Amino acid sequence: MSESEQPIDLDRVSELFYDFLTAVAHPGRQDPHDPSRNLSKRLREHLGATPTDRPVVKAAYAPYDLPNVHLALERWFAQDGRTHDLIGLRGSQHHGDLTLGDILEAADRYDRFTIGAVAYASLPVSADEELACVSCGFYLGTDKEDRFAVLLRGPQDEYGRNKVELEVLAADTAFADRFLADIDRLVHEHNIFRGQVLSFEGSEFHHGLGPFRFHRRPALTRDDIVLPTGLLDRVERQVVGVARRRDQLRAAGQHLRRGLLLYGPPGTGKTHTIRYLLSHLPQFTVVVLAGTSISAIGPACSLARMLQPALVVLEDCDLIAEARDYAGGDQPLLFQVLNEMDGLGDDADVAFLLTTNRADLLEPALVQRPGRVDLAVEIPLPDAEGRARLLGLYGAALGLGEDITEEVVTRTEGTTASFTKELVRRAVLIAAESESDRTRPSDIRAALDELLSDRDALTRKLLGVQGEEEDEERDSEFRTVSALPGPLHPDYRGPGPTPGLAP
Repeated sequence: MSESEQPIDLDRVSELFYDFLTAVAHPGRQDPHDPSRNLSKRLREHLGATPTDRPVVKAAYAPYDLPNVHLALERWFAQDGRTHDLIGLRGSQHHGDLTLGDILEAADRYDRFTIGAVAYASLPVSADEELACVSCGFYLGTDKEDRFAVLLRGPQDEYGRNKVELEVLAADTAFADRFLADIDRLVHEHNIFRGQVLSFEGSEFHHGLGPFRFHRRPALTRDDIVLPTGLLDRVERQVVGVARRRDQLRAAGQHLRRGLLLYGPPGTGKTHTIRYLLSHLPQFTVVVLAGTSISAIGPACSLARMLQPALVVLEDCDLIAEARDYAGGDQPLLFQVLNEMDGLGDDADVAFLLTTNRADLLEPALVQRPGRVDLAVEIPLPDAEGRARLLGLYGAALGLGEDITEEVVTRTEGTTASFTKELVRRAVLIAAESESDRTRPSDIRAALDELLSDRDALTRKLLGVQGEEEDEERDSEFRTVSALPGPLHPDYRGPGPTPGLAP
């Protein structure tokens, strides 16, 4: 076959056409094939050898670790005796699926890649801060006498590459191995997630792309928590107490991994109680998973293991009690969660905090896998004393008298903390709408009348208040569940932990 009959490189045709369009649209732009932008030539000048003659050593990180890898590289090069130039890569629109070796060969033989602008991605590194991270760029580095090149590429949806990749081009693999070990150590030592409160967001994580969302750590005191006497002490000892006494426990041969289940009707303060615990463990890394995002339990546990001490919060676990895992397996997702919890090992300083509105759905799985949860605590509907305290907490600025407080407490039996919070908010709004400069007892009564009226029946349900119909339905469900084999409790609303779970 003659040279003129060689097959056409469609990628090369595409690039030439792109260059033509660019030249027409931007006639003043520098020629992409200018010798000064030749990638192979630039690497050869830096390395003192043909790039394709040097070995390549690789490392990969999770897609959410791009800020950590970016910062680790900056810290490494900032040390004495080290320098680097950062250049970008311009070339095939499909370079994301190519290895560094492929890129170097294409640049050397076909002039397919050229030096271009460094690609950046702006990513959150805390609840209030974002960082511009290199998402595709060459670091042409020196370390005393050693000269090398590093290609950093972040995850790119369009290429299906769901990881952060580092590829090192050096004179020998021993240097490249030491370099990558240093980067790995820096990623661990200066990890931006350590001590943060964060959550995996959405189903995108199932494909390895799900981002983190950072949250501000709550700042709650005991005065902000309204629970029956002694209940918070038990919860706090299980989570905060173990953290406070970790050295004594380890010395006595006791494990630090623990599981706490908070169960009870909606709106009673389970999540609020967890927020209180987070307030008193400021050094702990916290990963929050809720509902179907609990399918990210594997990565969450990996992160917790690396950044311990850590808390893994699993909210609304009843939503996944019968759901299958996202990989399509036959095992319920809840069993996958329990397996991940067990896989951390007894020496891990990790606490699992689970919440549910339906302990009856979780209990069979928890009983089959004993030891994952070692304390189950019911967060019940507030009693009269609790409702009075809640009214005082949420209405502290209103200066409510004893008479209106007693009236509200009497009329709100069976309601939740969420109901009381909405009652106060609505009373303040009614007062504002009437142009009053303060909230009066009559405003409280008007708000209470509305919330207890027939037209707000659905609102009450949404605030966790259960009417007679719901009580009958729930009692029927528990009678059915109690007939099944196993140590299942017939009275979900009764005090104390669910039988079958270690107290």
